[in-house]
Amino acid sequence: MNERNKPRIDPPLEGQLDSAQRQVYDAITAGPRGEVVGPLGVWLWRPELADRAQRFGEYARYNTCLPSVLSELAILVVARFWGSEFEWYSHKQIALAAGISPKVVETIRVGGVPSLEESDQTIVYEFSRTLLEQRSVDDELYSRTIATLGEAAVIDLVGILGYYSFVSLTINVFRVPLPDGIEPEL
Repeated sequence: MNERNKPRIDPPLEGQLDSAQRQVYDAITAGPRGEVVGPLGVWLWRPELADRAQRFGEYARYNTCLPSVLSELAILVVARFWGSEFEWYSHKQIALAAGISPKVVETIRVGGVPSLEESDQTIVYEFSRTLLEQRSVDDELYSRTIATLGEAAVIDLVGILGYYSFVSLTINVFRVPLPDGIEPEL
């Protein structure tokens, strides 16, 4: 592994966690994730941040009003935008299982605009990419997104985009590595 790809911070070792870190570690492993991976390990160095971030992440991943096909589509857009290899690796198979076609996944991976047949998927892609690239959305796109998804879903969508941007920034800054044997795709 060259220096450019070497992790900047390794997670604390499980056997050396202090009581605050242990509490967060146990909450993560007892929840739907079942394990501490990726940015969660970095955040454990700051247990209060880790606790709040993992609870937000649990909501963003498992409890929004968006169906998984839409939330996973948004997560792939975020991972591609930030070039976040670990996030892409973590969510590509989930997105495929949720019903996003391999062709759409590949188009997003290479930076293209996918052809989406469902209007809700089209608007999630357009809203997500526009917000990330332009840091805002205009009134027309906002209105179309509200009309297609509803207000509650747009609030959740913005939450997903924000949370997974935070995840991606953590992965990129601290060079969170892919699992052994996994090749980068982005």
